[in-house]
Amino acid sequence: MENNKKNEELSELVREKYSAIVNESSGCGCNCGDATTYSIFSDDYTKLEGYNPDADLNLGCGIPTEFAHIKAGDTVIDLGSGAGNDCFVARSLVGETGMVIGIDMTPAMVGKANENIKKLGFRNVQFRLGQIEKMPVTSNKADVIISNCVLNLVPDKMAAFREMSRVLKPGGHFSVSDIVLSGPLPESILKAAELYAGCVAGASLKTDYLKMLEDADFINIRIDKEKVIELSDELLKNYMNEAEIAEFRATGSKVLSVNVYGEKRKSLCCCCGG
Repeated sequence: MENNKKNEELSELVREKYSAIVNESSGCGCNCGDATTYSIFSDDYTKLEGYNPDADLNLGCGIPTEFAHIKAGDTVIDLGSGAGNDCFVARSLVGETGMVIGIDMTPAMVGKANENIKKLGFRNVQFRLGQIEKMPVTSNKADVIISNCVLNLVPDKMAAFREMSRVLKPGGHFSVSDIVLSGPLPESILKAAELYAGCVAGASLKTDYLKMLEDADFINIRIDKEKVIELSDELLKNYMNEAEIAEFRATGSKVLSVNVYGEKRKSLCCCCGG
């Protein structure tokens, strides 16, 4: 019960932060607010087909569609879809015969995304209010799941990964951009609310992250891209003293931006067991 309460408190923290992002219309998220905290993640989308500046709040830590192998006619689900940035890029790949569904737990984000879809007039993109741990989607719905700097914000990641498996079609796959850690972070960072909402304190160890995906029964899991995110001394001084910073540096722990790919197993053949 206590763990559930903590998870809900963290979810509410993220909801409040991201609602403020939309209300301020300042173009922020994992790249927002205090620039020293959030200006270290996002990639440039401006040259991608389907890019819409009204939907780009600089929330990401990669470009998940880059390695997603999305085909014309696919059904794609975007987890933590925000104002719709990755959905609109995915829509350019699925074409008129495909479908893109964005899921976000923040009403203000869903509202902003729906404003954008109304301007663009797309009929095969929709946005749904809901949590990743309990998606408002039927089972075996998606060919591809994408997500951008969002799963690290989910308190119960194992529940999220199981839901991803549920909504993917047999043989379907995911490609997600996320933040993981090469080693443990200091307690002072883990307790910082700003760094949780900013995609750092909520991140898992890379080894734990990949193990959870295996436990959720995904196969052919791989990291397609990885880069180190540098945490400056200026940023760390907001949460640690100089001695603590030096101790943290000595551990060699790194914050990593990764693109992770994995597949759902195909259904077993009932007649041959294959």
